[in-house]
Amino acid sequence: MDAFATKTRRQRQQLAADPHRPRYHFMAPANWMNDPNGIIEWKGQYHLFYQHNPQAPVWDNMHWGHAVSGDLVHWRDLPIALAPTPGGPDADGCWSGCAVDDDGVPTLLYTGVKGDWTQPHNQRVCVATSDDEMIQWRKCAANPVIAQPPPGMKIAGFRDPYVWREDGRWIMAIGAGIQDVGGAVLLYRSSDLINWEYLQPLCLGDARDRSGLWTGTVWEVPQLHSLGDKHVLLATIWDGDPLYSVYFTGDYHNYRFTPAPARKLDFGDRHFYAAHAIVDSQGRRLMWGFIGESRSSEAQQAAGWSGLMSLPRVLEMGADSQLLIKPAPEIEALRRQRRHFSDIPLSAASAEFRLEPLDRCLEVAAEIDPGSAEECGFRVCASPDRQEETTIFYDAAGKRLGVDRRRSSLLRESGVAADVQAGAFELKPGETLRLRVFVDCSVIEVYANDRACLTSRVYPSRADSRYVSLYARGQASVKSLDLWRMRSIWT
Repeated sequence: MDAFATKTRRQRQQLAADPHRPRYHFMAPANWMNDPNGIIEWKGQYHLFYQHNPQAPVWDNMHWGHAVSGDLVHWRDLPIALAPTPGGPDADGCWSGCAVDDDGVPTLLYTGVKGDWTQPHNQRVCVATSDDEMIQWRKCAANPVIAQPPPGMKIAGFRDPYVWREDGRWIMAIGAGIQDVGGAVLLYRSSDLINWEYLQPLCLGDARDRSGLWTGTVWEVPQLHSLGDKHVLLATIWDGDPLYSVYFTGDYHNYRFTPAPARKLDFGDRHFYAAHAIVDSQGRRLMWGFIGESRSSEAQQAAGWSGLMSLPRVLEMGADSQLLIKPAPEIEALRRQRRHFSDIPLSAASAEFRLEPLDRCLEVAAEIDPGSAEECGFRVCASPDRQEETTIFYDAAGKRLGVDRRRSSLLRESGVAADVQAGAFELKPGETLRLRVFVDCSVIEVYANDRACLTSRVYPSRADSRYVSLYARGQASVKSLDLWRMRSIWT
């Protein structure tokens, strides 16, 4: 462990000066990371596993990275939990899955890949256990415990097991797709996590959901959760490429889930992917997602790292079966040097309310009365001359929440995204706009009225792109504004 700790500390130190490398979001020590896997609270500690290529900042050679935290904020790297076994059922990758407590034995269930990963029959379910406090993992001799999809199905995908206890047995949901049908979740049942019986589809998609949202050809990393008097199915939409994470609320009976129309979990699409949720010892539903990059593969390789984890989010059930999503309150422990303002008038005719340059590691909390303004919000990571800026806006006329990245960076040669990300969002009559925005070097997470989230990536090129300002098109007022600099989670 000492040699491993020294290695990972050195890796983090070597990359720490990169101005685009986030400081208070969890990241691998170096190289590639993507989906959160097998998050579990074990003996008062949160264990985070994640898809990881320890050799390069590119998607390849999938391992399970591992970290642990006592407070959801500060993390300690642990040795890699799973690595491909040459010649084994996971020879070409240890892909996504989950973790469970099997009567005191921590157990991982994951997708082993052997052969061409694009062929569903090369994706199978494997099991590993630990008997030394989750440092070393032993793969089950019976692997793969599910060797292939159910016979007779025209399967387009078969991966990402998620397991829970129900009626004294283990139930497994597997993400899948059925040709000419759409995404699907298939259910299995077992008494020992080794011998599995196929039951039936939990839920079938029809590609274009009743909401009008495209739900793709394969559903990845499915999870079923109970919230209030409803169940929520989390799924990530795949259609030859990653698209976005969605949720369905509905009713679950007799191993069938009847969903309402799909809704996006985050308007940032690929910047919040592979949502993974757990129930912790406080009874909270905590959710994480993978935040991908918005720059070229060449830029990622030059940086030496790619991908990170979102902040933990708390899920609750709101009115009209809509999820309420909030940042976990533990994140507030990183706040320092608060600045507070109140009763700031905004109008198209007046100058913007601009603050002196700040760090690019911030939390901003604002309550805005949009009044008669067609649009209002604020700009972050802005240079004094506004050649670089990222705008976070509420479009009252178009009923949208968005992030405008068209001027976020001058690094065009690095393939940096320059677009507008937005999703449908409407304030209720008399409701003020309540925004919480987390800026972490190249990451922006936006939370609006606990009902909408938008995750984005920006890569300012100028050292002076550190201003924050508020604006309105029309008459609006800022009832309150708080800003905090945020500490790094790494010593």
